[in-house]
Amino acid sequence: MTVHTGLLSFSTRGDADVVDLTSDVQGVVDESRVRDGLVTVAAVGSTAGVTTMEFEPGGVHDLQALLDRLVAPGADYEHNRRNHDTNGHAHLRASLIGPSVAIPVADGRLTLGTWQQIVFLDFDDRPRSRTVVVQVVG
Repeated sequence: MTVHTGLLSFSTRGDADVVDLTSDVQGVVDESRVRDGLVTVAAVGSTAGVTTMEFEPGGVHDLQALLDRLVAPGADYEHNRRNHDTNGHAHLRASLIGPSVAIPVADGRLTLGTWQQIVFLDFDDRPRSRTVVVQVVG
């Protein structure tokens, strides 16, 4: 069994910034030389998430609007009161979306639909430097 780990590092704007990771994840798969297996893409941090979606302006806007309706940034959160903080919503959004996705690798390629991309979501209320762990097993 082969295990190959890569790290992706980048900066975000915060406030539900969405970053397409698909080509970078495929790059880690290429480096791994795994032909058939599984890749896990995991956000490091408690105010970020990873999922798949159609990464286009309308889809990104709709996802951000949905998150605003479900977990509003300005609502009253116990986390903010206890910690004199402002990002309680970010922790909840990250829990809702989840920190990782697993994607099958077949013939050295990510098994994704035509309009499906792997995306990182930064829910914190300020710009951040972020790290994503990409682990390929084959």
